Amino acid sequence: MASLCGRWRLWILPVLTGLYALLIIILVPILLANSIKNGFKKQDQGALVGGAFVLLALPIAFYEIVQHMIHYTQPRLQKYIIRILWMVPIYAVNAWLGLVYPEGSIYVDSLRECYEAYVIYNFMMYLLAYLDADNHLEHRLELSPQVHHMFPLCCLPDWEMGREFVHMCKHGILQYTAVRPISTLISFICELNGVYGEGEFRGDIAFPYMIAFNNLSQFVAMYCLVLFYRANAAALEPMKPVGKFLCIKAVVFFSFFQGVIIAMLVYFDVISSIFDTDNTDDIRNISSKLQDFLICIEMFLAAVAHHYSFSYKPYVNLAQNQAWWDAFRAMWDVSDVHNDMKEHLGVVGSSLSRRIRGRSGYQQSWGSATERTSLLSEAPLTTAKSAPACSFLGYNTADSGQILNSIDDSRGFVDLSPDMQDNNHNINT
Repeated sequence: MASLCGRWRLWILPVLTGLYALLIIILVPILLANSIKNGFKKQDQGALVGGAFVLLALPIAFYEIVQHMIHYTQPRLQKYIIRILWMVPIYAVNAWLGLVYPEGSIYVDSLRECYEAYVIYNFMMYLLAYLDADNHLEHRLELSPQVHHMFPLCCLPDWEMGREFVHMCKHGILQYTAVRPISTLISFICELNGVYGEGEFRGDIAFPYMIAFNNLSQFVAMYCLVLFYRANAAALEPMKPVGKFLCIKAVVFFSFFQGVIIAMLVYFDVISSIFDTDNTDDIRNISSKLQDFLICIEMFLAAVAHHYSFSYKPYVNLAQNQAWWDAFRAMWDVSDVHNDMKEHLGVVGSSLSRRIRGRSGYQQSWGSATERTSLLSEAPLTTAKSAPACSFLGYNTADSGQILNSIDDSRGFVDLSPDMQDNNHNINT
């Protein structure tokens, strides 16, 4: 038994393949029988076609996940890749369940929406882990050309290259990781109270407001991700980042706007006749079914794209393989997410507090500030260049000289005026 477990890399894929084939043999006849029993309506046709694409997507995604676990040679990078690869199975199964059980789509969609933010977070952490392997990312950025803001935020002051730039990009992405679960919880509560109104655009329901809120938060996250890529394009070139960026942006960004566009088209009766429903005014079910059907198809394409963009092959024979349970444990261990979220909430809370108290309170509290980038090494606070970003909500490091003076004051190194120095000299004399 011990030798069999030790050779798990040889038999794990055949065993999983056999189990998956058994699942298909059992599941497909049941679905066909139910469809024939229901008269083979358009809803059943959509579930079957969408299910076929899901059955094609899952083995591709699981194959890549298992191969990364077999060749788990760079944990600091691969744990993020495995988390990203789980996006296809979660999205695909979630969308298919929405087709089969449309009345419960609001509940199963909550998992997909939260994992959407989780994927963006993990992609940013993957880039940081790749770039900061030698703990010199901030120093390299300080020597890099200034990256300016893009349209439509080109009027904002530039983020100083170095610690401030990494700080702002990281927390610009982390805010979406916090906002998305909160907005999903609010939507869930509104649905339970009958005031959510998915797919409807009226002022007395929560749906249009939640769409606008999520849209703004997601835009900030994707903007920070693109800005971070622009600043590190040359350093990221060996990892071929373009395909990886397109995979994340296409699945996360475009699927969100796809749902908004479909909801608007259905609401204005442009495509309301695609699905058979008992009530043609049931806008929520029509838009939700169409969105889920398209996601089932798109996840097959995403699985193929992930297979090439996040391939396991660069990690083969790079070092001694670790035990498979290390990869499995790292895949589900979210302690790093918990720590980064605590840091982000602390940054936002301290920034709001300084806004309320004003600049003087901000200067006094700087000596005990805990704002930092957890994945990056701490640099000594000696110059204005190495000072961390003053605030995620808008303070600029141009005031770092005043801040350093206030630190010196608080430590007792008070600048004396010439008159006071003369008096002090007379006293000593």
